[in-house]
Amino acid sequence: MSEWMRTLADHYESIKQAYPHDKLIILFDIDGTILDMRYMILSVLRSCDRHHGTCYFKNLRIPDITIHESNMKKFIQEIVPEPQERHIINDWCMRHFWSTSAILESHRPFSGVMEVIRWFQIQPNTFVGLNTGRPDFIRRDTLHSLNRIGRQYKVHFDENLIFMNSDGWDSNIPQVKSAGIQFFRDAGYRVFAFIDNEPDNLGIVPDIDPDNEILLLHADTIFNSKRIRIPSNAISGTSYDITELITEDTIPSHIQFVWHGSNNSENLKQFFNSNVTWAEFTVCLDAMRESIILHDDVLDHVQRPYGEDCISLEELLIYFLDSKKSIKLDVKENGQLIDKLIELLRHFRFNDTRLWFSGKIEVLKENGFRTIAERFPGSILQCPIDYMAPLIESVPSRALSLLDTFSDWGINRFSLSWKTPNLHRVLDKLDTWGFEANIYNLPDLESFLKAVLLFPTSVTTDFTFLRWSQRNDHPVYYGDNHGHLPGAVSGSVNGVSDRHNGHNSPDIKTIQARSL
Repeated sequence: MSEWMRTLADHYESIKQAYPHDKLIILFDIDGTILDMRYMILSVLRSCDRHHGTCYFKNLRIPDITIHESNMKKFIQEIVPEPQERHIINDWCMRHFWSTSAILESHRPFSGVMEVIRWFQIQPNTFVGLNTGRPDFIRRDTLHSLNRIGRQYKVHFDENLIFMNSDGWDSNIPQVKSAGIQFFRDAGYRVFAFIDNEPDNLGIVPDIDPDNEILLLHADTIFNSKRIRIPSNAISGTSYDITELITEDTIPSHIQFVWHGSNNSENLKQFFNSNVTWAEFTVCLDAMRESIILHDDVLDHVQRPYGEDCISLEELLIYFLDSKKSIKLDVKENGQLIDKLIELLRHFRFNDTRLWFSGKIEVLKENGFRTIAERFPGSILQCPIDYMAPLIESVPSRALSLLDTFSDWGINRFSLSWKTPNLHRVLDKLDTWGFEANIYNLPDLESFLKAVLLFPTSVTTDFTFLRWSQRNDHPVYYGDNHGHLPGAVSGSVNGVSDRHNGHNSPDIKTIQARSL
């Protein structure tokens, strides 16, 4: 049930149009809505085992926990047979469940929820508030824990945007939630949505929202109150699916996008029919060492007869000159290839700002990067640094020294795989040091959107995911004439340029025929 995110996106757009100057806010409950409380339950139970030298919960796993945190006593009763020991364990768990250590060490967010929060936090004049039944005396621990979790998603919770229970644990929680909504209204915010896992908490809202302006979203996780109390106008969901929330029209517009894997006919046609400005091509010399060709695997090409499945870079450049597109070249060799590449690009008089070169340090070496930087000083010059991630984290001073050396060679952007461990921390370091970063190796739409929300300088991906175009029934739409999203190029219809509307886009077979 990911449609609730699509409903949320549509409602948010309608509220923005209706109240363009208001401060809009979406409210999230915490426990069972942002945080999966099963992890906290499991952590406390295992800590209890360690403290008492028992092994009642040794084999307990997350899927085994199907109870609300308020029902732990009954859960323990089913597992611990001896009454006296059961009492001791229950008493210990109750005393430690909301301890500082339990809050800081065992909180885990539901998959996707932090990305949803991040997306709203980067929207203009839009805020994310927390409306929780937690008592106010654990405010500091709550904020510290949530912000520590949120750091890797670039999410931060403001201490002024959290409403907590001033009466302790035992007060009427639905009334607390109602007071929370009024608190944010009094502070000058227009509440447009409220997400909570407890039906009773949602059920109180219609009484204070007669115009149904607040979209009620039920996080269908584990809850204590009865499902039948979910208001009729509430939407339930089990997955925080950002692919249903974020559309191509709402992608952050300051990030450059590169279409990777354009070395085949279908992808090349999609690229020229899209609004992505940059396309990446792998370049190498042909088997005769005479011409520059495109190929995904240099070694594979060398085993083939000249001309078979090979595309001439020279012929391809003609189509780029006749468009507003720009080209990224993944250079697989040093020496002769670079010399021929420089000669070819200077012959076509490509503007430096339309050129992007990528190569590995061990392949191009210092002389290769310096040569390209000297010939095309206005271009982007990039190298991957995935192997440096452990060094960046463990010995940052040494890593910074190496990166400064690479920058002196002319390299002005560093590339990292999406699968790099602790990617968010590495990106934070690069940003702090003033280096531009590119993220690549993104397998699907969800990964692409998550990467975009980290705000790198650029993102490289295959763009073969078509969910947006299939869902919205229009052509693929991935960027403007500056390489950014959203915004169509001049004279475009439904995101497809008039100049490259599918009739004039190059076909690789045509290029091959002309090359041969």
